[in-house]
Amino acid sequence: MAAKRMHRPAARATLRARRVAARAYHPGPLIVDEASLHEAAERLRAKDPELVERLTAAGGRPPLRRREPGFAGLAAIIVSQQVSVASASAIFGRLQARIVPLEAAQIARATEDELHACGLSNAKIRALRAVAQAVAGGGLDLERLSDLDAGDAHKALVAVKGVGPWTADIFLLFCLGHPDAFPAGDLALQEAAKLALSLKRRPDAPRLERIAERWRPLRGVAARMLWAYYRGVKARSGMALADGSR
Repeated sequence: MAAKRMHRPAARATLRARRVAARAYHPGPLIVDEASLHEAAERLRAKDPELVERLTAAGGRPPLRRREPGFAGLAAIIVSQQVSVASASAIFGRLQARIVPLEAAQIARATEDELHACGLSNAKIRALRAVAQAVAGGGLDLERLSDLDAGDAHKALVAVKGVGPWTADIFLLFCLGHPDAFPAGDLALQEAAKLALSLKRRPDAPRLERIAERWRPLRGVAARMLWAYYRGVKARSGMALADGSR
């Protein structure tokens, strides 16, 4: 028993080190338009040709899916947490129609009833209000995030209550265009990896982070390809998509 206790600090230190490594983002040219996405995809193809060929054969060319790098873009990501793409689009459409303009100050002034009427859960209302308060109070400068490296931008986002690692990575990927952002906690991404890599079980976030090391510094491109592959495979089989599929 004593020997086991002696090894626990070392095991915890190893786990912490792995988590820090997973949050380390390799710099590279931002993916901001179709041309930069195509160039990055070709670099990933040179790095892992067999996998990229398999993914694109089923999913085609991955879409850019660029979002606004401001409050509305972050709000859209919060709305899309743990719901299908169709549900997220419907809820966000109602939010945009009711809260005009969709800015931090307007969300801060909106009533609970107005936000509930859009289809938002209590948790998402709290998250949106927390972001709105952080932006209005100067604790979160969304415009400045694009000037930070990916790691510092991620830290600034998750410092806001209600913004978790998944939300931060999706913002880095689709709003800021960081090529190495990789939301390993995404359920659809995990399902895609299981199918594409012929795994027996869906990988959890830590395992998927380890798998994705092979795609650095282009994990964000791999994520786009995996999502497109997953949608292609499920469409052919007629099966429902997991929540969160991009």
